[in-house]
Amino acid sequence: MTQPAALCPSCGGPILFHWSSSVQTTCPHCKSILIRTDLNLERVGVVSDLPPDSSPIQLGTTGVYENRAFTVAGRIIYDYDEGSWNEWHIVLNQGGSAWLSDSQAQYAVTLAAAQAGPLPALAAIHLGDRFNWNKTDFVATVITAACYRGVEGELPFQYWDKKGATFVDLRSPRGDFATLDYSDAEPMLYVGKFVDFDALRMKNLRTFEGWS
Repeated sequence: MTQPAALCPSCGGPILFHWSSSVQTTCPHCKSILIRTDLNLERVGVVSDLPPDSSPIQLGTTGVYENRAFTVAGRIIYDYDEGSWNEWHIVLNQGGSAWLSDSQAQYAVTLAAAQAGPLPALAAIHLGDRFNWNKTDFVATVITAACYRGVEGELPFQYWDKKGATFVDLRSPRGDFATLDYSDAEPMLYVGKFVDFDALRMKNLRTFEGWS
């Protein structure tokens, strides 16, 4: 893992990339949203004020998923009918990255599915529909219309000018978890598992007043 450095084109503050494949980051000094092109950084916007967050996870939190160590490098925040949730971008120490979904103290880790084949259009999906990916049977359980709220830290793609997004969550009988992401023109499939907070063995967590 390399840590290329640059200067923010807006405020001149130092920018350190903790993940060599990062495409987007936010300046910790002036909150500018920065896109990396080759060795240059382009300012494309400014992070709006983020909603209050009760999650103990933060940028720099470390943990372990299926014997693979990870570090939290960034996040996307979404609003929906029941509040907000975080999609934490986690960098795997053995290479690649994944997503740690953090919603109302429920956690799931997913990776982008390779060779998933043609994915269904959103209009064609109904609750209860069945699919098979990675030799696992999934059932569509929740369809969520969300609003993009903001970003923080490093991401593997440009994601700063979205408005709405729709997600279809799917489950298997044995606890596998999948999400169909319809935030772009072409859907993306992410497959993984629900996880217990303690099983992730996370360190460098946020602390709150009253915690022991």
